[in-house]
Amino acid sequence: MNDPIRPFNEQTVLVTGGSRGIGAAIAERFASVGMNVVIHYMQSHEAANDTARRCMKTGAKVLTATADLRSKEQILRLQEKLDHHEMTPDIIVNNAGVSHYGMLSDVSEELWDDVMNINLKGSFLISQQFMKPMIRQKYGRIINVSSIWGISGSSCEVLYSTTKGGINAFTKALAKELAPSGVTVNAVAPGAVDTLMMANFDSQEKAAIENEIPAGRFAQPNEIASLVYFLALPESGYITGQIISPNGGWLT
Repeated sequence: MNDPIRPFNEQTVLVTGGSRGIGAAIAERFASVGMNVVIHYMQSHEAANDTARRCMKTGAKVLTATADLRSKEQILRLQEKLDHHEMTPDIIVNNAGVSHYGMLSDVSEELWDDVMNINLKGSFLISQQFMKPMIRQKYGRIINVSSIWGISGSSCEVLYSTTKGGINAFTKALAKELAPSGVTVNAVAPGAVDTLMMANFDSQEKAAIENEIPAGRFAQPNEIASLVYFLALPESGYITGQIISPNGGWLT
């Protein structure tokens, strides 16, 4: 077992897409124990600041930072900013992503590339850049936010399902690569969560989905955040390469 180089509540977590929804809940969960929290966002400046203010109420050190995760150059600038503020991450949560609903026959090549770059390439670039100090210190956590559709696939969500399936394979392979360095890599693959990503569904469609879920309801973002937090703990160091799906019994 590789021990952390500093107490858990003195570590730094980087949450990509941390301005709202699951990402904001994750940032707030880590902030609740006084950790250093970096809230990444792409365009949602005000939402990121609102999340940061909630996190700072706990006494946590909080930094907001914008970057287009499709760009290696912008990720390098993000790293420079974090280094300047002495907030190099011990924990990475690759949460940033976009959804897409529609028939595959209607997906353009440009849309395919864009969703792939945000959901999959972004996680690759962030992990590649920020795992380097983790390897040097022989300790770290990478937690990827995937989806139930990355496990089972979903009709009319072929593009989104493909990106999340890629995240799952990325997680399993990188876990094997980094295990000798004391760095764990896991994925959390939620079922239906009560966030803005469900805005594409009307009330009848949402009710129909809830009826399919044995638990009879959508997950709340804080429930997903609790699992992410658990996987980041020092005592979770023997859990790696796992795709864990909190889905209310929807997929077993």
